[in-house]
Amino acid sequence: MKHVKVILAIALVVCLLPMPYGYYGLVRFAAMAIFAFLAFSYYEKKDVQLAFAFGALALLFQPFFKVVLGRGVWNLVDIAVALFLLFLWNKERKDE
Repeated sequence: MKHVKVILAIALVVCLLPMPYGYYGLVRFAAMAIFAFLAFSYYEKKDVQLAFAFGALALLFQPFFKVVLGRGVWNLVDIAVALFLLFLWNKERKDE
């Protein structure tokens, strides 16, 4: 589970490329599940800020009631979230 953030960050960056529509749906579903798990995990660690942030990301990426932002805005969101995940992964890796 240590590299889930990196894998998800890569999947989000790949969303910038022209991919089949099913890929975007798969990434949204996987992101929702991973963000929900991370929200719960950080809540158990008493890190309420990260728990809230990942809970909000789980709601944003959930595939059932799509949030329509437009391709350009989604690309910015994907990049920002990927950078956030990589930053957090790197920070936690150094803290070990």
